Order: sequence, then C-alpha cells, then structure tokens
Amino acid sequence: MERNLKFLKAMSVAEFKAQHNVEKIEVKRNEHTGKCFFVYGFETGACSRKVETGELTNPVISEVCSADTGDIFFLLHQKGEGGATTLATL
Repeated sequence: MERNLKFLKAMSVAEFKAQHNVEKIEVKRNEHTGKCFFVYGFETGACSRKVETGELTNPVISEVCSADTGDIFFLLHQKGEGGATTLATL
C-alpha cells in the first residue's frame, strides 16, 4: 500500500482525533478481502501492512496522495514509514 504514495502531512493519533472531532478510531478487517481499514466517525481510512501483521508499535496517521490515481486519503501506519529515514529525534 505504501508504494507510489506522496506523504503530505503526518500527525499523531491524538492530533488526528482532535482535528476530526472524534473520540475513538476503530481498526477493522474486511472479511472478504482480509484488508484492514480504520473508521473515524462516519469516514474510513487505509491501514499499512504493519497494522494487519500486528507490528504497529508507534502509530501515526498521514494524509497521502496516490501517484497512480491522484486520490488523497488518510493512512494509519508505523511512524518512520514513508520513505524517509529518521536521523534524530529531538
């Protein structure tokens, strides 16, 4: 899922919930496709594979744009995913 995505803006889960005025985010699995997604209010967002495999230890939500389709959507993923290496945390 993370391929061919341009990361526009990243935020913590708490920041995302505050910006979208929601108290909770639910991660769900589509039983037909096996893919995970998240629900906030009446909207949905995509999840990276690390959510599906249980490897998500430091979650963030990014607004991303698909280079293939131009679609803009939110992606729940591990902090540090997205093609940039973290050199320092200050």
